[in-house]
Amino acid sequence: MTISPAILILPFLLQAGAISVDEFYFHRRRGLGLWELISHPVDTLCLLACLAFALTQTYNATNLKVYIALCLLSCLLITKDEAVHRQECTAAECWLHSVLFIVHPVVLITIALIWKEPVTAEKFGMLWFFAAPALLFLIYQIVYALIKTQRIPRESTASESSAQ
Repeated sequence: MTISPAILILPFLLQAGAISVDEFYFHRRRGLGLWELISHPVDTLCLLACLAFALTQTYNATNLKVYIALCLLSCLLITKDEAVHRQECTAAECWLHSVLFIVHPVVLITIALIWKEPVTAEKFGMLWFFAAPALLFLIYQIVYALIKTQRIPRESTASESSAQ
């Protein structure tokens, strides 16, 4: 690779560290509403779609355009929760989200830089080094959401109210 693998790993480590603080400190402290429980795994899934594309498709001009479209979608999608965050989050958590918004496109550009290199075991290994933890995080988010949604009280319907 023309760029040192150690440098290429930095954006992923920064993103993983920041998202871990967000998830395991801020989210656990304040709790997540139903919207965030559903929407956060969608963000991770979109990032994984970009990674999966880079892992499964040959780098060429056409595929690069598709990848860029996936990246733009991912970058826009991660901002969808900000109206909720503005009401629910502390200033520190909002600041951390802004860091994540900056790092996210850097991670996607880094994936593209790795993807464009000739096919080697090192390149494949690096992309999987990033994809595997993201996939595990997605599984965690889905399981966590399923557990939490079982605890969210449902509003009673009119028929339930009249039966009481």
